[in-house]
Amino acid sequence: MSRNRDLANIISGGFTTSDLPTLTASEIPNLDASKITTGSIADARIPASAVSQHATSFDDNKIVNDISTLAIRQASNENKGAYNTNSMYVDVFQDASGITGLTNANRSTDEYISTIASETGLVFLSDGGETNAVFQNQASGSDVSANQEQGAPLRSTSQEKFGSYSHYFTNNGGGDTNNKWAKFNASSDWSWGTGDFSIDFFMYQPGGSYEYSMMGLDTSEAHNSGGNWWLRCNEWNENRIRFQAHGTSSAVLSVYTGTNVWSDNTWHHICVARKSGNFKIFIDGVSQDLTFSIGGNGNSYQIGNTTQPLYIGRSATSQGFYGYLDAIRMYKGTAKYYDSNFTPPTSQPVATVASATGSFTSNNITAPSSTNKMGAIITYQNNAGTNTLNSDIVLKLSADGTNFTTATLTAMPDFASGIKMAKVNDLSVTAGTSLKYKIEFANQASGSKEARIRGVSLQY
Repeated sequence: MSRNRDLANIISGGFTTSDLPTLTASEIPNLDASKITTGSIADARIPASAVSQHATSFDDNKIVNDISTLAIRQASNENKGAYNTNSMYVDVFQDASGITGLTNANRSTDEYISTIASETGLVFLSDGGETNAVFQNQASGSDVSANQEQGAPLRSTSQEKFGSYSHYFTNNGGGDTNNKWAKFNASSDWSWGTGDFSIDFFMYQPGGSYEYSMMGLDTSEAHNSGGNWWLRCNEWNENRIRFQAHGTSSAVLSVYTGTNVWSDNTWHHICVARKSGNFKIFIDGVSQDLTFSIGGNGNSYQIGNTTQPLYIGRSATSQGFYGYLDAIRMYKGTAKYYDSNFTPPTSQPVATVASATGSFTSNNITAPSSTNKMGAIITYQNNAGTNTLNSDIVLKLSADGTNFTTATLTAMPDFASGIKMAKVNDLSVTAGTSLKYKIEFANQASGSKEARIRGVSLQY
């Protein structure tokens, strides 16, 4: 009866959508998508997979890595200090401003970090077995130009500070008759007339009634010699240090420490340093507040020229030293000790520092927003042997400045001849805005496995 009514309604035009029965899913026939020709489909009705399956995937790591590589190259070419952008931090170790936490690792003046490094510019008078107390360049293991005047200093095994013996200087009469000293000849590489330097050593002075010269420059004590200087002790038995320099006329500059700044029959550490034309004197690592400037020519007190030799155990032609010197170090081209007080050596100094393990970190880098993924490119050098990534060289990244995540480094094409590269991208880390990296060394050995980290580009 109801169907007849429905049919009548259709014929009479009284049929509406409410007269249609409710259809179940099984009652709806398959509808070809081509039949949909009008209207819009809601975004919620289209799954992400329906779109992404037709999109070509894009990896921006290739672009990021290329930019990081260019950044390292540009920083190297321009000898730039560490710097950061909105999404990258670059350091090629032009200086130490971008690194901290060095443990058994050193930044070389040749702009790399390693656990095996020679201190550039160091001439070292060791007590390690030279037959005539010659000056030796420990960095290369070869002797530099040196002579001994009046015979070499004697060796003493009774008052050595380190090792097997110290150097004993015998002038206790105010003249040269009984003195023995060493003379370091000037050369194009080792002139003391210009540039920065620091000279430090341990002194043991038995006392006496004369002023003794521990070292000096020039061949004449004439006041018009133009550049000679002396470092003396024991002036009038007052146990103070005297630095004296002469200009090109009779002008004389004498600077004294306080009295009784050291004791007889006791080892004390002495250091004289020049940086940017200014001098400082340290006793036992403490500055004596004697910062002073030495000028150029005229009546100013010029220090040295390219032809003057440096004497150890005397100054110029008289007033040699009486006592013992040990662990004599001379840094040419850099004032190793100048900027602040320091702790004197506690063991026999060596020019080459070698450690099987070590590490260093970057300073904190503040990100503009919190990040939980980081990447990096490092450049490194196999100075000796072959270093294996992720075991001999290990990179760790942190976004909160505390929690480090170990990266898996992947080798890249060489950065330059002899300089290798490695990368990590999108490493998941503990989220934060205080970013830093840490590089660890392992299995290092002088001459057989030496890694040198040359640059880092941190991505965030």
